Amino acid sequence: MTWLITGGAGYIGAHVVRAMTEAGERAVVYDDLSSGIAERLPAGVPLVEGSTLDAERLASTLAGHGVTGVVHLAAKKQVGESVERPLHYYRENVEGLRVLLDEVTKAGVASFVFSSSAAVYGMPDVDLVTEDTPCRPISPYGETKLAGEWLVNATARATGLSTACLRYFNVAGAAAPALADTGVFNIVPMVFERLTAGEAPRVFGADYPTPDGTCVRDYIHVVDLADAHVATARALQASPGRTLTLNIGRGEGVSVREMIDHISAVTGHTLPPTLHPRRPGDPARVVASAERATAELDWKAKHDVRDMISSAWKGWLRLHPEAASE
Repeated sequence: MTWLITGGAGYIGAHVVRAMTEAGERAVVYDDLSSGIAERLPAGVPLVEGSTLDAERLASTLAGHGVTGVVHLAAKKQVGESVERPLHYYRENVEGLRVLLDEVTKAGVASFVFSSSAAVYGMPDVDLVTEDTPCRPISPYGETKLAGEWLVNATARATGLSTACLRYFNVAGAAAPALADTGVFNIVPMVFERLTAGEAPRVFGADYPTPDGTCVRDYIHVVDLADAHVATARALQASPGRTLTLNIGRGEGVSVREMIDHISAVTGHTLPPTLHPRRPGDPARVVASAERATAELDWKAKHDVRDMISSAWKGWLRLHPEAASE
C-alpha cells in the first residue's frame, strides 16, 4: 500500500513516517510546513507542500501517488490557542478533515487513520480512562478532535471506509535527536526550557487528590506511538470495513512532581520546583486504559518515562548545547 501521511513533517508525523517506511510501507508526506520540518523526512520519501483545505491539491496528490491509505495527523493542537482562536481551530481541524475525507472517498482510498486525542475526554473522574468513558471536551481543541471522530465514523458508515481513531495521551521522547520536538508546549520541554535558563521548574497545583498532590498523567514514547500507527495500518489492511477507536497510552500514571524528579536525574539539573496555583481546567488524573489497543492491534508500549526523557534531552541538547550540566 501507499500511505499519505498528512502533517508528516511534524514531530509525531516524522516518527510515523519513519516507522512506516522501516516496516516496508510506502509513504508520501503532505504538509503545509507551518510547523513541520522537511529535513526530518527519510531520504526518498516524497513531500507535497499543501493545506488540507486545498481540495484540488489533495485530489492530485492522492491520484498522482496512487494513495491507498491515509494517516491524518495535520492539525492545530495548542489548547490555549484554541480558546483564543476557536474559529481558526474549527476551520483547520474540522473543515480541513471534511475536505480531506471528501477527496479520500472520491479517490477510492481504502483505509483512514485519524489522529485524535485524550482531550476528547475533558476531565474524566475515573482511575482509568477507557474508550467508553464519556467524552466531554473542555476546550475548542478537544471539541475539534471529537467532531473529527464523528466525521470519520460517519464517513465509514456511509462508504465502508476502514477507519481508526487513535486517542493519544501525553507524547514525549524522540527516536533520534534530529526528530525531537522543537515546540515548548508539553511538560518535558517546558521543564527543559526553565532549567536551561537557570530557573526552577514550575508546578501548577500541589493540592490535588493524588498521592503527592500534583496532577497525574499517562505518558507515551513517540516511538511507541509511531509503532501503534504501523499496527493500526496493518489491522485495517487485514480487515476491510473495520472501524476502531483506541486509546494509545501506557496505562501508567506519573505525577508532575515525579516527572520533574526524573528530569532532574537525567539532566543533572536539580533546581527544586516552585509551587503555583492550579490552572483552570486541569483534571487531577488522566490515565489511559490501553487494553483495547493491545487486544485489537497486538501492540503494547515498550518504553518507560526515563527512555522518553533521556531521548528528548539529547534532542534538546542538539538545539541548546548550553543546557548541558557541568
